[in-house]
Amino acid sequence: MTRIAVIGHVEHVTLGTVDDVPRQGDVIHLRHPRVLPAGGGGIAFAQLCRSDAELHFFTAIGDDAAGDVVRARLATVRAGVHVHAAARSEPHPRVVVMVDAEAKRTIVVTGAPLQAAATDALPWSLLSDCDAAYFTGADPQSLVLARRARVLIATARRGPVLRAAAVAPDVVVGSVSDPRENAPFAAYDPAPKALVLTDGPRAIRIARGAASTEVMPTAVSHAVGDYGAGDSFAGALTYFLARGLTVEEACRRAVPFGSAVLRGIDPLEVQAELLTDV
Repeated sequence: MTRIAVIGHVEHVTLGTVDDVPRQGDVIHLRHPRVLPAGGGGIAFAQLCRSDAELHFFTAIGDDAAGDVVRARLATVRAGVHVHAAARSEPHPRVVVMVDAEAKRTIVVTGAPLQAAATDALPWSLLSDCDAAYFTGADPQSLVLARRARVLIATARRGPVLRAAAVAPDVVVGSVSDPRENAPFAAYDPAPKALVLTDGPRAIRIARGAASTEVMPTAVSHAVGDYGAGDSFAGALTYFLARGLTVEEACRRAVPFGSAVLRGIDPLEVQAELLTDV
């Protein structure tokens, strides 16, 4: 069985729709609100939970009511999924996500994500037996441990952690539209084997030094939301890389899983089943 690890955060998210994002002095009402465990690590983890892989999620959870909700929701996933959560003596971060009439999301956060660290008493040794690890953490030493997996995928938004750890992932994945994620290949030192940059409905760019290739995304006729599409793509990409596919083929196969999330505002409700045979 394929074994995959996710090292990252999960937040207490309240998600709903609005006519428009608030301006100064506005009072707005969030329609159809729902609570879900999400965030960059949480959504990628949820996408991988829709696969047949053995999963290990390394994270941290706060000691308040929001943390209790997140812990309870993570405990309801399928067999073969293992959550390794470090306890933190602080409130769990809360997030409000507003999806407007144009399907764009605006996010308000109450604090920095809680992340697992290499010093936490978690079963880090099993990373050596993983086919792939997806890293969206904040602790450089835990990134060093994640490098023990056969394939390491890291989010581009953790560029400072990559530099601090001096670790070269196999793949860095980011988005052209996000200034935290759109650094060019030359910005990474040490350099990854490949840099994957999504660009909405436009071609996905795969850079290896000065050379690059492109993969076209799946067309979506009418997007309802965009929250979690990139993270769902990253989760699916990790799965296909764990199964031994090339970066180009893994991107082609992962594209529909990011696109599926555009069809609803709640990514955990509309993520596609990740059971494609390789």
